[in-house]
Amino acid sequence: MRSLFLVVFFFLPLTVKGEKVLDYSVIEEAWAASWKRFYDTGTHLFYDYISSYEKGKELSHLPTREEVNRQYPNPCGYGTGMEDCVILTGTMLGTLADIYGQTKEEDLKERASQLLDGLKRCSLIPGFTGFVARGVCTEDGKSFYYNSSRDQYTHCVHGLWKYYDSPLADEDGKQLVCSILADIAERMHKNVVSDNNYDFLRADGKQCPLGICRMWNVAPHEAARLPMFYAAAWHVTQNRKYYDLYRSYIHEAIEQSERIGNNYSAYVYLQMMYSFDLLSDLETEPSLQQRLHKLIERVGKLAFERSVYCLKEINKIDKTELSMLGPDWRFVKEWHTQNGYRIPRWGEYRNIWHIVREAGESALVVFMANDPVLANDEKSILHDVMSAMDYSHLSGCGIIFHVAAYWKASER
Repeated sequence: MRSLFLVVFFFLPLTVKGEKVLDYSVIEEAWAASWKRFYDTGTHLFYDYISSYEKGKELSHLPTREEVNRQYPNPCGYGTGMEDCVILTGTMLGTLADIYGQTKEEDLKERASQLLDGLKRCSLIPGFTGFVARGVCTEDGKSFYYNSSRDQYTHCVHGLWKYYDSPLADEDGKQLVCSILADIAERMHKNVVSDNNYDFLRADGKQCPLGICRMWNVAPHEAARLPMFYAAAWHVTQNRKYYDLYRSYIHEAIEQSERIGNNYSAYVYLQMMYSFDLLSDLETEPSLQQRLHKLIERVGKLAFERSVYCLKEINKIDKTELSMLGPDWRFVKEWHTQNGYRIPRWGEYRNIWHIVREAGESALVVFMANDPVLANDEKSILHDVMSAMDYSHLSGCGIIFHVAAYWKASER
């Protein structure tokens, strides 16, 4: 693919008060690093971090087929670098739709097709209808950890919905999205019942001991996820069953969502925004639309507060620390046990990885809120965040959210 940014940056500068904030080379570097280092060309998925800057060894720490098949070190793959592949890939797929909407760059269609294949690998697994794996092993392209989460599903559904409604999707792609979203809806309908504590269940049919697969009777910031999944399935299939399921949950879900508090991590704000974004687009009842728009406005303001915090924290970090590589998780010194799951801890690296990712996530949420005043202030913050990064030496997947935030900002 030729340099996308050489094509479009002449007329798509990111500006604040009429002044160019970022030159094209900064975001182009982030884009290139995202695909060269975090993306696996065999699985068509993005992975959580790199452990080497040497070409071909960036993802050498990822679990082997044997480790994954025995669910080592834990059934979520926590700490291994392949726990958030669907989150990252779903986000990038949605970002490709944003970029195409502004540039009409035809080469993006092939990129989108590849990412769709990656999500297919994780969600159309024979014998596991409607289960969305966090990622698949790079060694064999199919082995996966049994414990997913509603977070993975949220990014998957939102990314597929954006792709489906964009010019990137051809008829084969749309049919594939229909299959994935219908299977997800069927799994929810079958498993999310009181007998299972409203859990969509692990791939092995067991309830998730961490509570991250529960879809109803959840916290306010999670309440809109289940109707979001049904609404997406109805939208692409026009199956009345999914519409009726959506209507049976949406009023109570919005009522619960309106009780959201603050002081969440940025990923929570992003997932709330994804659910409200989809629902507000598909909902036709004026009163519910109005309430969803108020929720979007509220979450945007909360995310802006988080964005300010992230910039302050980044400014405290010695810039050489930002290039710190992730570990080979097998040899870390500290492990933590949570509900029977042994999880390798990354030490100081975790803090660097986390704050860089949060800065991108929170910025993306603010731009999605479509508040012109907040967006203008957020552009200044994004400029300062991106100026602090050397994207050629950044080892965490937060880089993907920086790219996503930039392109969402370019729409404003």
